[in-house]
Amino acid sequence: MSVLQSDVLIVGASLGGAAAAIRAAEMGASVRLIEPTEWIGGQLSAQGVCTPDENRWIETAGATASYRAFRQRVREHYRSRYRLSEVGSAQEHFNPGSCWVSRLAMEPLVAAALLREQLQSLPGVTLHRNTRVLAAEVEGDAVTALRAVGPGGEEIVFRGAYLLDATDTGDLLPLAGVEHVIGAESRAETGEPDAPETAHPEWVQPFTFPFALEMRPAGEDHTIAPPPDYEELKALQNYHILDGAMRGMFGELGWWTYRRIIAAENFDDPAFPCDIAMINTGSNDFMGGVVPGESPQADARTLARARRASLGYVYWLQTECPRADDPTRRGYPEFRLRADLFGTPDGIAPAPYIRESRRIRSLRTVLQQEIVAQDSAGNAHQTGARAALFPDSCGIGHYWLDIHQGGTPEPGRFMETRPFQIPLGALIPVRVVNLLAACKNLGVTHLTNGAYRLHPIEWNVGEAAGALAAYCAARGTTPHALYRDPAALRAFQRVLLEQGVPLYWWADLPAERPEFMAAQTLAMAGVWEGGDDLCFRPDDPLTPQEAAEIAARAGVAPERLLEAGSRGEAARWLFSQRGD
Repeated sequence: MSVLQSDVLIVGASLGGAAAAIRAAEMGASVRLIEPTEWIGGQLSAQGVCTPDENRWIETAGATASYRAFRQRVREHYRSRYRLSEVGSAQEHFNPGSCWVSRLAMEPLVAAALLREQLQSLPGVTLHRNTRVLAAEVEGDAVTALRAVGPGGEEIVFRGAYLLDATDTGDLLPLAGVEHVIGAESRAETGEPDAPETAHPEWVQPFTFPFALEMRPAGEDHTIAPPPDYEELKALQNYHILDGAMRGMFGELGWWTYRRIIAAENFDDPAFPCDIAMINTGSNDFMGGVVPGESPQADARTLARARRASLGYVYWLQTECPRADDPTRRGYPEFRLRADLFGTPDGIAPAPYIRESRRIRSLRTVLQQEIVAQDSAGNAHQTGARAALFPDSCGIGHYWLDIHQGGTPEPGRFMETRPFQIPLGALIPVRVVNLLAACKNLGVTHLTNGAYRLHPIEWNVGEAAGALAAYCAARGTTPHALYRDPAALRAFQRVLLEQGVPLYWWADLPAERPEFMAAQTLAMAGVWEGGDDLCFRPDDPLTPQEAAEIAARAGVAPERLLEAGSRGEAARWLFSQRGD
């Protein structure tokens, strides 16, 4: 039996887990990243959601600097290895798939390889793939060790100062006895207008097994054999394609370009002669059960049936789907299932796309009314440019509050939100002192999980958790102590800003701008907030009225702000005077 020690143990090489390991190692911590499979990257790779669900400001300031740098590595991968067409070369922000759901697309193995290369380049990180955690040892309010089995069946004991649960379903939480919740809380518990009257722990968002199809030339036939229970699955899943408004906005094949990962028109290269799309729609959101469920054995049965449901959808698209080019014909037999994109025997993603996890009972829980513009009854909540201000912010994000209808009676929901923050308290359990949430298992509710589960937000959660663990390990403090000390919290937030993690929403102010630190710090201090303007406009002049209002809050003469010149220069001057 091996006993392995490190500053930080991360269980789960999800997107959040990878981001946590990168940030913790770059801050000097020794890190062990434990993953039960071969894959790195979670929803961006093994789960097939490789057209990341992002926000409209992603190319400028809508995520952390490290997340945006990873996106640029994806683009460089395709630019440096393949010959682009004139169409592809002309794109300011190259999108290999020209999909309309995202400004970026990639093959799942590319995402996994780029993350693995980045992790392996960091001397402080040790990857333990094909290693499964079986149990946790707990003393009082601390987790002291994890017991695992390695790829050869060997027993391993992992010990670390801090443990991060970066699994997609919060698997470490029950093992370590961490207080947590699953499914929908009651309205009495959260006060959320759209929460049910009584709690429904069984209301878990549906999961999906995506798959990749290549649109081969008409006349080819790549039809697969249907699963044995095809007719039953077809009725259960109600196989269909995106239609209606989607067709009007995105054309007859809008359902194909939706999550297309390779657009052949972007390349002049024999590697990509045809379009390839990742299929992830309501038809393969599994309707026959949820995970995590009542037991690992039940989960295994549910997952196996869900894989067959996705295979059935492949067969339906090949044989029964209404054709856009000929309404008298059914099916696209020329669709070829690209099993090589995942390396699985059946061609389906090796892991299900998990939308909802077990979630910690945290020091701070994000509620629906703190982020939505209005609830389903039309009642207004957040009416400004931003959601509610969280003084303990450790990052930002934006996505709709999106609840898919699936394997439970819960209706689907889709609500507009305001650009929101990620509170640090949502990463810290109420009791356990050395475990942090680093994925979709943070302190959100069933409803707000629908907005906080997406790629750049999960990355930010993991990055902040990795930073917090490394910071506390280096200083001999704890997340709880740091959180309760305003000065210590501000010092940690300063470290996040230095690492390019925005805490406040300025949609036009990336970390590379010289005003970034000043504008972020002044906004968080309540001195220079954005009001109804999501943009900072650093190159614009500061108006006398703005100068007067900011000066009054800062206790300086407005003339000094006006003398500085632009808004950005004024912010930098004021920041230097305050000594924040």
